[in-house]
Amino acid sequence: MKKIGICSDHAGYELKEYLKQVMDEKGISWQDFGTNSAESTDYPDYAHPMANAIEAGEVYPGIGICGSGNGIAMTLNKHQGVRAAISWEPELARLGRAHNDANVLVLPARFISNEEAKKVLEAFLSTPFDGGRHEKRICKIPVR
Repeated sequence: MKKIGICSDHAGYELKEYLKQVMDEKGISWQDFGTNSAESTDYPDYAHPMANAIEAGEVYPGIGICGSGNGIAMTLNKHQGVRAAISWEPELARLGRAHNDANVLVLPARFISNEEAKKVLEAFLSTPFDGGRHEKRICKIPVR
């Protein structure tokens, strides 16, 4: 596994810091694309650089966090090399990887506890893409 990219806005800052500790404990390397405080900020400022790094092969996979998960997921999914999946329980993360080959896990910080986020992250990281019948669907996702 390459270095994992991680980014958040102010609403996701505390969860991002918690997940960095979880990854440290598991010996997983990561690169933080910001934000660096809980002071109000804009998620695209951090989502775009992480998405660019994913497309360039510098990090894989990624984790994006904002209040609802929606804004950062919309931003990340504007990039042709990104398939960001919002997940708030382990089964959604597992399906996002297995069926959709998601390469970014998006977490809704205002709707998930630290412990649940840890379980979601573990499910995401331990699930491979199933391929097969899902492969043709992934190929139909348009690129710019």
